[in-house]
Parts: sequence; structure tokens; C-alpha cells
Amino acid sequence: MPLQAQMQAMRQFDLSCRHVEEKALDLNLLPARYCRNRKTISTSEQRVLFKSAVAVIGCGGLGGYIIEEIARLGVGTIRVIDPDIFEEHNLNRQILCTIDQLGKPKVEAARSRVLAVNPAVWVEPVQASFSAENGTDLLQGVQAVADALDSISARRVLADICEAMNLPLIHGSVGGWYGQMTTQMPGDGSIRKIYGACQSQEGLEKTLGNPSYTPAVVASLEVAELSKILLGYGTSLQKRLLSIDLRDMAFDTIAIP
Repeated sequence: MPLQAQMQAMRQFDLSCRHVEEKALDLNLLPARYCRNRKTISTSEQRVLFKSAVAVIGCGGLGGYIIEEIARLGVGTIRVIDPDIFEEHNLNRQILCTIDQLGKPKVEAARSRVLAVNPAVWVEPVQASFSAENGTDLLQGVQAVADALDSISARRVLADICEAMNLPLIHGSVGGWYGQMTTQMPGDGSIRKIYGACQSQEGLEKTLGNPSYTPAVVASLEVAELSKILLGYGTSLQKRLLSIDLRDMAFDTIAIP
């Protein structure tokens, strides 16, 4: 179903793009924007993605790429959570950051970007810090959570709340040439096991900085994990930590007890 036909239906029946896409998928019609997904993701699976809701915690280097990719993938509802505005030093790596967005909230830039890329996707912007006090409320109604934080203490809080709410958590972190990721399923306690002995509250990004490519790689891997969780197939990184060294192109998997 091409975009032109969708727009005609929107005008004729006074419906939003989101409603037209939902009706098309319910009728087993694949919107043309997803035709290159078809060999990998069936129309019925595309409908599952459209019916899914995901929370992305952080809209910076990792979060921006995650939001961009899951919107293009067709995840129907994306809750984006970040307290910050864009600053000039974000321009080197944060895909949502442009010159005209400097000084503006990151969550609003996320909403604008998704609207420009895939108007069938609903974005719920929340300009707030994720915390123990508001975390449970912020994660209500989602099926999975993507971690794009840069604070170890905040990651621990997020992991604990996901455990308590029985939510899968896809964790990623980056610094310099390096990154890591895992998938914490309810009951695993993986994030506490990874960071439990860590004394620093800041991630490696604060020490090593971040070029443009490391967040893009780790975010793409997080989105791949997220899609498998939502669609219920493949082998996830549950109880395994993927260590990523882009300088030497070394990828190692470490068991998490």
C-alpha cells in the first residue's frame, strides 16, 4: 500500500496516518514503507511491531539512533524520556542534534524527527530524569525498554524497576572505540551483576569521549535485540555480555552468571 494511497484514505475518511496504517495491517496489507522489511519481517510480524510500545531512556548518542531505527522499523508507540536540551558538543555523534535544534529539548527533537520519518508512529515525549520516584509510572504500558543512559547509578535504578515490572531491558553503553550490551530478562539481575562492584557513577563516555560511529553500532545492536524480543524469535543476549572493540574489530561474548 503506497503512501499516496494512505494519504488518499486519510483525506477521504478523515483519519490519521496512524489509523490508516493500523487498518491496512489488520487487512494484511503492507504499507510500502516496509516493503524492504518483507523478506525478514512478515506482514503479520509488522503488525505485531505496530501494536508494540517501547520506552527509550535517553535521547542522546545511543537513544537518538535507537529512536530513529525503531521508528523506521515500524514500532507503533515510542515513549522517549530525557531531561536535557541539545548543546554544541552533541553535534559530533547525536543523530537528532542539528544546528537548529541547539537549546531545544531532546525529546521534542525526537518527536519531530519521527513525525518526519514515519508519521504512523506515536511518540510520547517525557522531558524528565528517570528515577526511582517516577520510573514505575514512566514504564507503564510498554512491552520492552531500551537503555540509552550514561550514568551507572541510573542504570541500576532502571534495571531494578524493570525487574519489578517484569519488563525486558536491552542495555547498551559506549565509550571511545568501545561498547557493550546485554539483554536483561525478568529475574536475571544482569545489570546488578555487571555494575555491582563499580564505584564510579559515570560511564566510560565521560573518560574516553565518543566519536560518531560507536553509538551508531551499539544502538543498532540494541534495536536488533529489541525486535527479537517483540517478535519472540532468535537467540538473545540474555545472561551474556557482548563486548565490542571497534579499534581492533573484536567482538567477544562473556557469560553472566
